Amino acid sequence: MNTLLNVPTRDQVSPANQALFDNLQKGLGMVPNLYATLAHSEHALGNYLAFQNAKSSISGKAREVVNLVVSQVNACEYCLAAHTVIGGMVGFTPDQIIEIRRGSASFDAKLDALAKLVKNVASERGHADPSLVQAFFAAGWTAENLVDAIVVIGDKTVTNYLHGTTRVPVDFPAAPALPA
Repeated sequence: MNTLLNVPTRDQVSPANQALFDNLQKGLGMVPNLYATLAHSEHALGNYLAFQNAKSSISGKAREVVNLVVSQVNACEYCLAAHTVIGGMVGFTPDQIIEIRRGSASFDAKLDALAKLVKNVASERGHADPSLVQAFFAAGWTAENLVDAIVVIGDKTVTNYLHGTTRVPVDFPAAPALPA
């Protein structure tokens, strides 16, 4: 895959983005290429980080379910690689990550309802199957969780589309291919 946009270095971005690079370096030990690519814009990196780090009722394992499912639906090799690593860090096994990417989580009824709904929302571009919304609520999720899950879908779609368009190099170990 040919890169269609360069990954800017710290010296090539604005002073405001340099400060964000410094914070990312301090917090993550690196500036992921996809975040650096957002710094081509004076505002996009800061806006995205604020969006991504905003308070939400969808966090931890649930957020990684959303990230993995959406990235699989959108075939984003960058985000699948990054969120496979993060999924392991929040406690999912490699087999669970594969199952989540397929759009289910049989090992946890609540996460399973989330994964199924998220796959449907992402695949159907927001036109959710009402029965999956009802199953989501029946599994113990709330209206707040539904709204926040859709916001996380939007968050992940932004970076999926950014990578799909720019094809910047993936700087995480590649996610395994889904078994047939």
